[in-house]
Amino acid sequence: MYQKVVIVGNLGSDPEMRYTPQGEAVTNLNVATNRRWTGRDGQPGEETTWFRVSVWGKAAEACNQYLAKGRQVFVEGTLTPDRETGGPRIWTNNEGQSRASYELRAITVQFLGGGGGGGGGGGGGNTNYQNAPTASDSIAEDEIPF
Repeated sequence: MYQKVVIVGNLGSDPEMRYTPQGEAVTNLNVATNRRWTGRDGQPGEETTWFRVSVWGKAAEACNQYLAKGRQVFVEGTLTPDRETGGPRIWTNNEGQSRASYELRAITVQFLGGGGGGGGGGGGGNTNYQNAPTASDSIAEDEIPF
């Protein structure tokens, strides 16, 4: 069995980098993807889906250094289901509304376009970072420091 998810979206906030107790870099990206359509009644519709992406190792350090809020990214990875529900992570916002976020573990992160803040010296080019963990360097989710 195999699964792969590919998303293209914009960062909703600056990257957040931490280190595991073993010294491995982990960067979290909040990526918004948008879908637009025109309904049968001619009215436009729009839907935004948020993904929380974890990037590991050297790719995590590069993402933290060169990405910033608003920057567009291409992410290829695998879904990480919530341990309790087996689906997306469910939470309640400050207004009491139920929300869900989808968790991805990045395999590849590609920096696209100039986007919002752009980041320190990343330019507007396409930069591709591989982040393919092997079974031997897999880190348990409870070791993630956030």
